[in-house]
Parts: sequence; structure tokens; C-alpha cells
Amino acid sequence: MLPGGGDQGDPGGGIGEASTGTAALALPLEIGAELDWGADEWAEVRTRARRAGRAYVWLNLVEQRLRAVVNAVLRPIYEPVHGDEWVVAAAGPAGHEWVQRAAAVREVSRRKGFLLDPADDNILSFLTLPQLRELAVQHWPCFEPYLDDRRELELALDELEVARHVVSRNRALTRTVLDQAERAAARLLDVLGSGPGYPSAERLPVDAVEELVADRYADVVGVYPDRVRLQRQLPAEDLFGSARRLDAVGIGLNLLVQNYSGKRLVRLAESGCRVRLLFLNPASSAVRRRERELGLGRGELSRSVEMNIMHMRRVRARLRDTAAFEIRVFDETPRFTAYLVDGDTSDGIAVVQPYLRKARGMEAPVLILRGGPRELVQTRAGETAEAEHGLFEIYREEFEGVWADSRPVS
Repeated sequence: MLPGGGDQGDPGGGIGEASTGTAALALPLEIGAELDWGADEWAEVRTRARRAGRAYVWLNLVEQRLRAVVNAVLRPIYEPVHGDEWVVAAAGPAGHEWVQRAAAVREVSRRKGFLLDPADDNILSFLTLPQLRELAVQHWPCFEPYLDDRRELELALDELEVARHVVSRNRALTRTVLDQAERAAARLLDVLGSGPGYPSAERLPVDAVEELVADRYADVVGVYPDRVRLQRQLPAEDLFGSARRLDAVGIGLNLLVQNYSGKRLVRLAESGCRVRLLFLNPASSAVRRRERELGLGRGELSRSVEMNIMHMRRVRARLRDTAAFEIRVFDETPRFTAYLVDGDTSDGIAVVQPYLRKARGMEAPVLILRGGPRELVQTRAGETAEAEHGLFEIYREEFEGVWADSRPVS
């Protein structure tokens, strides 16, 4: 008897017929299962993937950093006596079970060819974040000279544990938990003494994901629909404070003039900051065209630009070295406004806004760019050449071009 209920030799017996002692099996199409995902389902899984991906990057960085710290502190103590088994000795009786499990996973990885990097062929590389934490806590007297606050370390690791548990099992990660995990990871990396390596990170913290996808999005590290949202995340005090060089080009430079006080500008310049400001000439025809685009009254925009220039002249007059605070005007059609902080270094920050026909500067989209070191690459011919620049370098060159064609304001 076949599973469908008919004899092998009975042409009339088939899957659809029931016979004594057997049950008919439904065909897949008869079940009515819906395998396709609709737009809502795809939107949900993509949201999950984005959140899990961000959390994974932070968790990966923390685990690598903690593993490196554990290796640097405990290896010189245990390896001279125990050799390659120093991790087993450091774990002691309390960690015997999980360290042996890590050793077993290492052996399986060896046999199946999963160890792609010889540097990972050690038990330490197979310990999880909680196990690395146990080693640090168990041997805290060894870590205390290097790490200031054990409680801060453990609290940050506790906050990360929820995200680690969710990501490792591919479950839904809420936005709140993701934000908490990112803050905890950034705090933990700081506790472990791994600075971001970017001087500009003091005014604009480096996002862990930013470093991984920077080559895909040039050097754009932030996009905001308008200047209001930008200033919530990056106030003028944080953007311009402690700058060593400040170059700005635009129509009226309101982000600087109206949001950074004259006293602060004086202190900034007196501390050694070199300032170059490029305003659109308030008497130019380009100002009148811009007034018509925005529906402003005749002379309204030009008077606003004149007031900003006069304010900057008053700031310059209060300086001992007025040559370090230059003000110029240009007559070209304005295409964008840009503020380049420390643009002459390999680690500057730029805030760039395009000019839209019907939108004022406060309403225009904002790009934040982070300059980076100029990398050298090898061409197919074997020659060394400079890598392609990002957007930061493009706007810096644009500023220099407009500056060369501008006229100084006395």
C-alpha cells in the first residue's frame, strides 16, 4: 500500500482516495501557505536587519577591544609558566567548563577549515564577551593599574548584554535598546582606553558604523533635512569651539554670525584660530536674484548681509592681530554655503548646505563631512598615487577658488 492510500497495481487508487487505516496527505498547494512577503513584511525585516547590523558592529568592536586588553594584561603573567595553555590557567577552576568548550570549538574550526587567519588560532579568540568579562573581573587587581573604574566597566557590559543576546539569536531589537547599546559601547571603549583616533571627534563623535561605510558614502557622516535638526545634534558651540582654522563661504553666514557670539569669536581668534569669511557682495545682482527667488522685498536680503558683515568687522576691530581675521565678498552666483573647521588639516569638519530656489538657508538640507588623511594607492602600472578625494576636499578647493577671486572688506 502506498502512502496515498491506493495499491501499487490499482490505477484508480490515488493520493486523493482514502482507504482503511490510512490518511490522505495534502498537497502543498492544498495547504494554502502564503510564502511571499508583502511590503510591510519587507519593511519590518529590513528595519530588524539595520538595527541588528549596527548593534553587531558595536559589539564586535567592544569584543575585539576587550580581548586585546585581556591578552595584553594576563598573557605576560601566565604564558611564561603555562605556555599556549595560559588561557586555561587564567580561567582557573571556576572557568574550567567554558574554557574547555572554547577549546573544543577551536578544534572543530581547525578540522573544518574555519580558521582563516592564523592569528585566531588560539583559545582566547573563541571566548565570548561574557567570558572575557569573567577573566577581567576575576583578575581585577591585574587590570586595576590600567582601568580606573571596575563598576563602570561592569555596568556598561551589563547594558550590552541585552543587545548581544538579541543579536546572537536574530530577534527583534528595539530602537531604545539599540540606542542604549551604542551609548554603552562608546562608553566602554572609552573606559578601555581606545580613543577614536580623530582629533575632530571631540566636536563630532565618531560613529562606529561610520568608519566601516565611509568609503561607500565618500566622507559624508551626517545628513539633516534642515539646519534646525543639525543644531540639535551639533550646536554652533561644539562645531566652532576650539577650532584652529575656520573658513566659511555663503550669502550671509547666519549659522556662524547669528549663532556664535562675538565674544566667543574674539576669544577663538585670540587663541590662535585663523578665520576667513566670504560673504556674497550685498550690492551684487546675485543678491537681488536671490531676493526674487525667496519672495523677499527689494533690499531685504542685502541689508541682512550688510548687518552680518558689519558685525564681523566689529569683531575684527577688537583683535590684536586683525590680519588673522579676514573678511571678503564675492560677486559670483552663490551655489552653496560651507563652514570648514580645520580644513587645512587631515581631520577637518565641514557643514555644507546647497541653495534651493524656494528655501531659505534654515530650511535647506545639510551635509556633514569629515576630512580624512590622504591615502596613497598603487596603480596597475605599479606607481604610487593619491587616492580619490571625498567631498570635503571638493568643497575646500571650491572655497579656495572663490577666495582667490574675491575682494577684501576694509
